[in-house]
Amino acid sequence: MGKQPVKMRAVVYALSPFQQKIMSGLWKDLPGKISHKVSENWISATLLLTPLVGTYIYVQNYKEREKLEHRY
Repeated sequence: MGKQPVKMRAVVYALSPFQQKIMSGLWKDLPGKISHKVSENWISATLLLTPLVGTYIYVQNYKEREKLEHRY
C-alpha cells in the first residue's frame, strides 16, 4: 500500500477578447425571469419584503413626527 504517483491534468479556460456577448443570457428577459421567480416563491418574497417595507414606512412616519414636534 505504497504511494503511487497520479498524473494530473490542468484545464485552463479563457475568453476570447473578440467575443462580445459574454453574459447576454443572464440579462435576456430579466423582468420575465424575476416575475416568474416571485410568482413561484410568493410566500418567501412576501416574508422578505414585508419587514423591509414596514421598516421604511416606520422610519418615514418617525421623521414626519419628529419634524412636526420641532416646528411647534
